[in-house]
Amino acid sequence: MTDFAAIILAAGKGTRMKSNLHKVLHPIAGKPMLMHILDSFAELQPQRTVVVVGDRREQVDEALSGRDVTTALQDPQHGTAHAALQAREALSGFNGNILVTFGDVPMVSAATVERLITSLDKGAKVAVLGFRPADPLAYGRVIADSDGTVRKMVEFKDASEEERACDLCNSGLIVAHSDDMWTLLDGVGNDNAQSEYYLPDVATGAIARGDRVEVVECDENEVAGINSRAELAAVEAQWQAFKREEAMAGGATLKAPDTVFFSWDTRIGKDVIVEPNVVFGPGVTVADGVHVKSFSHIEGATLARGVQVGPFARLRQGAVLEEDSFVGNFVEMKKATLGKGAKASHLSYIGDATVGANANIGAGTITCNYDGYFKYHTTIGERAFIGSNSALVAPVTIGPDSIVAAGSTVSRDVGAGELRMVRADQLVKQGWADRFHDTMKKKKAAAKDKK
Repeated sequence: MTDFAAIILAAGKGTRMKSNLHKVLHPIAGKPMLMHILDSFAELQPQRTVVVVGDRREQVDEALSGRDVTTALQDPQHGTAHAALQAREALSGFNGNILVTFGDVPMVSAATVERLITSLDKGAKVAVLGFRPADPLAYGRVIADSDGTVRKMVEFKDASEEERACDLCNSGLIVAHSDDMWTLLDGVGNDNAQSEYYLPDVATGAIARGDRVEVVECDENEVAGINSRAELAAVEAQWQAFKREEAMAGGATLKAPDTVFFSWDTRIGKDVIVEPNVVFGPGVTVADGVHVKSFSHIEGATLARGVQVGPFARLRQGAVLEEDSFVGNFVEMKKATLGKGAKASHLSYIGDATVGANANIGAGTITCNYDGYFKYHTTIGERAFIGSNSALVAPVTIGPDSIVAAGSTVSRDVGAGELRMVRADQLVKQGWADRFHDTMKKKKAAAKDKK
């Protein structure tokens, strides 16, 4: 594909979001919408990328730290064509196609962008991206021939009844060679009610000078814009629906698909069973044959083949479950590895720990990993048995094949094969309870007689 540069317009105030966070940084599936665009474009390897910013520029600059992306400032703001012109200095010396898109239209695919750009190879001077929505509403219309040649670009308010009957709408995305783009942008006027310079007039200007303008069509879901919380939720729902279909097509079973939520980077294998009401946060990899039971929350975790999780489990950042291990209800793991075949069946916290193969963690066990200042590690050896309601005070090592008796608080290392029992001696007083009950019953009866 011919070299191209991308201009992403993100200078709007986003007032309808009613948020202190810049609109393009609101997440979809856990990733800011601007990053969805950049990662999609990265597949096509643009020569340069410029994000045009305005209000709350510092937030965007911080989010882009470490990326090969330049920002350009639009201040004051006089429309979308004016915004695109602010990228000219950053693209000085670039000779190739220039794509202009929007930071609040995050779902456009790399394949669609490639089709749009390569359409210039067929003789068009300008190409625009169109779509046919179920309800055209007040979108601008693209009046085109059957071969895709655009005859007119018209805003809804300026369209005739015949033009409004056309269902081919303008997404706003546009591409032209740099030689044409800058000339056409310079020629855009502001003779309109808002006195602003509008990007679609690039195509109008090209048609006026006799150039061929082509429309490339895409699915309406790809060009859904986000201006409000409701629209953000709608695109999130759209993304989740696609991800669920992808997971099931790949061989996973989702018992109640609409109740399962994925992150942008969730990787899930085949023959995986996911029960209702499961949430996958960022950084999760699920191997084949895993069973995730209801109401589990998983983020930053790696689940090997044959693992079982839940119900009501929470796996946090750094949780690693090796083959055939099991985490049951109300178990939380963080920065911990559960070895092959190891089990933590219920009501436990395992943090900053390594649990060996086939070890068993009893109900109510916790690794005491934090002293208020630093975190410490617990190591539990293979086949160790940790009795219920035990507290393992890190740093501590529990040797292989050892047993920690129920109710113990262990603050020193336990050797291989040892039994560690930390309990106070039991005191037995024969008949004490009977005497206590007799005394208290007499006191209660006497108190009742006084009333």
